[in-house]
Amino acid sequence: MANSSTTYSSTRGCESQLNLSFREVVMRGLAHDRGLFVPDELPHVSLEQIESWRDLSFPDLAIEVISQFVKEDQVPRAKLEDIVKRSCASFREKDVTPLVEVNGHQILELFHGPTFAFKDVALQMLGNFFEYFLETGSNGGRLAVLGATSGDTGSAAIYGLRGKKGVDCVILYPKGRVSEIQERQMITVLDSNIHCVAVDGTFDDCQDLVKASFNDVEFRDRVKLGAVNSINWCRVLAQTTYYFWSYLRVTSKNTDGSNEVTKVSFSVPTGNFGDILAGYYAKRMGLPVDKLIVATNENDILHRFFVKGEYHRVDIQKSISPSMDICVSSNFERYLYHLAGNDPTTLASWMSAFENTGKLTITGKKLEVAQKDFLSARADTSMTVATIKEYHDDHGYMLCPHSAVGVSAIHQLGMVNPTVVCLATANYAKFPDAVSAAVNPLPPAPSQLAELANMKTRSSHCPNDLKIVEAFVEKRIQERISSDEKKNGNGTCTRNESYKSFLIGAAIIGAATALIVKVVLSKKR
Repeated sequence: MANSSTTYSSTRGCESQLNLSFREVVMRGLAHDRGLFVPDELPHVSLEQIESWRDLSFPDLAIEVISQFVKEDQVPRAKLEDIVKRSCASFREKDVTPLVEVNGHQILELFHGPTFAFKDVALQMLGNFFEYFLETGSNGGRLAVLGATSGDTGSAAIYGLRGKKGVDCVILYPKGRVSEIQERQMITVLDSNIHCVAVDGTFDDCQDLVKASFNDVEFRDRVKLGAVNSINWCRVLAQTTYYFWSYLRVTSKNTDGSNEVTKVSFSVPTGNFGDILAGYYAKRMGLPVDKLIVATNENDILHRFFVKGEYHRVDIQKSISPSMDICVSSNFERYLYHLAGNDPTTLASWMSAFENTGKLTITGKKLEVAQKDFLSARADTSMTVATIKEYHDDHGYMLCPHSAVGVSAIHQLGMVNPTVVCLATANYAKFPDAVSAAVNPLPPAPSQLAELANMKTRSSHCPNDLKIVEAFVEKRIQERISSDEKKNGNGTCTRNESYKSFLIGAAIIGAATALIVKVVLSKKR
């Protein structure tokens, strides 16, 4: 097994979704039984092995961590090194995710990538894995990515997939519920394979549309559907890397022997549970992690679960930290699977009850286990604004409203010390309206964000309707393929027979789309 890659199975246990390869789960995204893929067995790393990585650069460390899961039988070592190093080269900082000490605790800056948000770490890698797998035979060289975003996933996915051969990317986002800069980061990318769609509704509505599309078997298989949201295992795997990186940075600061750090805690602002889940897996692999803190805003379904065992869906409250305005956390199913003792039957019954009633309640020993695995705290708007103001005025440090939620959590829990790392998930300048409630005037925004105001845009609008969204996706794919074939010469089809069939079907749906779909395309400056 040491020389074989980790295999993966669905949380819901369907026989056809068991023991799949890394390539298969990355390209598939969501399991065909509506579950999420989890490792069949987690690799274990010893303290000696972790210590041997201490002096590695971030890219080299990331290669070591990912190669615990991905061996030569899935991705040749040289190609893995190429994928990771090209992904990290897109960051503005040499250390990729630098660690700084502020007010007696650590802050892990995850916002130095192309879109100034933590999701760049995983989505740059995912885009490059997609590219490699398509080039080497997966899906006949074609992939249609359908993603939902509460703000940052969309732009990070777009920057990871723009211009990728064989990839069409459609990102759904809730109209009026992302910051202006977040929206402009998406709609200013004019590459022909990128399509941004404002949907009437909330992020959860967008997320439900994506999941429903995966559950529409004919549509999923016809367009060769793939996922960029954190339901894709590759996202979680890539994010484990910076837990190892920050642990090694924190412990290297205390080497006098008398006060040596042996464990590190992490506070993670989270809505969809993907980022902190990566920390959970890192801990289970053997990383010396003490506490994992789930930090939520007013949309606190996760906090309520870890305090009372109540995973109960309620209406979304619009907040100043929009990327966390989520009332159903997609990745939480992976943790519930482990809480159920890796029993897919129990997990499936829990998820069925939740999907039917909007409520899942855990009590007794299982709740005790969950409360040992995670601490939690909730920071509302007033607490978030106060934290941003304090850190700017007293410590000269600017927090985004999401990062401030994680910092507020450690103050609430009395855990401010040098062994605690708060994950800073985005640059403050992505949320000027929110941050200006605490700091006015604001420091100058990075030039890359300031320039967005003057760039051309392209976007679309769809109602919250599955069939309309699916028709939109197929029409855009058909237009892209037709354009590619014209470039190949006189419209002659150069693709295999499966794509001839796809073109015929897509053309029919495209014609129907003109009659049933109201899509507003805007081009403006």
